[in-house]
Amino acid sequence: MSEHVYKQIELTGSSPTSSDDAVRVALEKASKTLRNIHWFEVTETRGHVENGKIAHWQVTVKVGLRIED
Repeated sequence: MSEHVYKQIELTGSSPTSSDDAVRVALEKASKTLRNIHWFEVTETRGHVENGKIAHWQVTVKVGLRIED
């Protein structure tokens, strides 16, 4: 097994659909400009309520980027 080193960054994605979709939005957007995204960890989930219903999800994730050899 190779030894790897990772850099961690924090991202926050949002979605009116679901918390899972908010994670997907954050990772897909980040992958357009960042290389070697290997893992994520959900650290916080929030929501916005309007008229007693969930209007928006906001999810913060830690993301691991593998440092190139």
